[in-house]
Amino acid sequence: MQGIFKGIGQRMAVLRATSRSGALAIAACLAMAGAALGASSLLGPDSVRAEPSSVSAGQSLRGHMGVASCAGSTCHGRSIADGAMVRQDELLRWQEESSPTGAHSRAWRVVQEPRGQAILRRLGLDAAGAQRDCAGCHATPGATRVADGVDCEACHGTSGGWLSTHYTVGASHGRNVAQGMTDLVNPAVKAQVCLDCHFSGDARGQFIAHRIMAAGHPRISFELDLFTTLQSHHDEDADYAQRKGGKTNAMRMWAVGQAEAVKRSLELFSQPSRAVDGIFPEFTFYDCHSCHRRIYDGEAGANVTAVPNPGRPLDLGTPPYNDENMIMLLAAAKVVAPDAAATFDARAKAFHRAMLAGRAETVAAAQALRQSADALSSRFAATSFTRDQTFAIMDSIASDAIGARFTDYEGAVQSVMAVDTLLGGMVNQGMVSTASAANLRVQINQAYAAVRDPNGFQPIAFRRALGGAVRSIRSLR
Repeated sequence: MQGIFKGIGQRMAVLRATSRSGALAIAACLAMAGAALGASSLLGPDSVRAEPSSVSAGQSLRGHMGVASCAGSTCHGRSIADGAMVRQDELLRWQEESSPTGAHSRAWRVVQEPRGQAILRRLGLDAAGAQRDCAGCHATPGATRVADGVDCEACHGTSGGWLSTHYTVGASHGRNVAQGMTDLVNPAVKAQVCLDCHFSGDARGQFIAHRIMAAGHPRISFELDLFTTLQSHHDEDADYAQRKGGKTNAMRMWAVGQAEAVKRSLELFSQPSRAVDGIFPEFTFYDCHSCHRRIYDGEAGANVTAVPNPGRPLDLGTPPYNDENMIMLLAAAKVVAPDAAATFDARAKAFHRAMLAGRAETVAAAQALRQSADALSSRFAATSFTRDQTFAIMDSIASDAIGARFTDYEGAVQSVMAVDTLLGGMVNQGMVSTASAANLRVQINQAYAAVRDPNGFQPIAFRRALGGAVRSIRSLR
């Protein structure tokens, strides 16, 4: 698995680099959703106090049992991974200080650290304001200890209905889900859980507005399989496959994640309270680099940095919607659902075009586009993603038809993460050998290098680098 781990390392490097510049960031993707167990000892008298987080609609404090309920040495609290059925050191991995697997446990702590405190000051938030605006993602709604950060039940579901029975003789994943466990094997369900904080949600404290990013919060971007891999606390061995119906299909997880991200974005945008901020549009929905570009004012040798985008039928100078997930969704649809791809593409263009007409027209176009994304999510969930299909999707991503849409940084980052994710998924499914994948790291690393600096992003150079990586991968067919 060395090649795969190197791939994850490259993706992490991109996230870290873009965090420093205010774009994609590991803090946005992972640390935003975790805090250290017992982190309350780190909080000084002037820090935000670890009071119980708010309970969102439909949740009950009664059902939330807390981290300690999972921590027994016969459960998930061992110091050595020597369990017969599961590792049993999952709590230790959740707390791991030196690894992304511990990011969720550190989520509330990052609110207390200098960057978090600086963001609070810029936003004018006191302790109560931090609870209101930050605990929705930096802690688990319904938990009595926000210092535990994003705990087990934030992802697996409140455990009051299944904690005492999920390990007993006769227990099954289906029964556990029926008793209230979140079905994270289902890609669409998992995506909805992750999107709440790693994209934006509708609950209190889960919407990442542009003003929050302006205060120093990293930009939000979403790729389901990548985040799942970085946060994995379990091994997918033989008994895991038996219990869950097989290993995780990373290609399916990626594709469904793209569709669900498009749906979530359009759902939030369609809400008047989310889409505008006073008389201004809510810029969190728009492509960052459509505005965040270097300004030239008659300088000698000045260059126009914008590149025409065939997927965005907009006037020059019009801020475009952030369509990074739409581009990936179209690339996958062209292979898996070619009959639906043309409709999705037409509706995506109509959505962009409607922004020149008015709010009502744009919302109507958003709803039509969301319906297409929902249909594609269902199609992808029922698709096995064969070896040939996966290679074809990577070819689609690097094709002229799709590549011409990588005019801005966000879509480019999604594409290189996608290619790496899809290759890693084929390795995990035994479709490509680990050694063969590892031999391609040089070309994939070149594509990562082309998106390492968002302020230095060059669309044409990136397309060449991505094309080179995909051509190298094509040699494995």
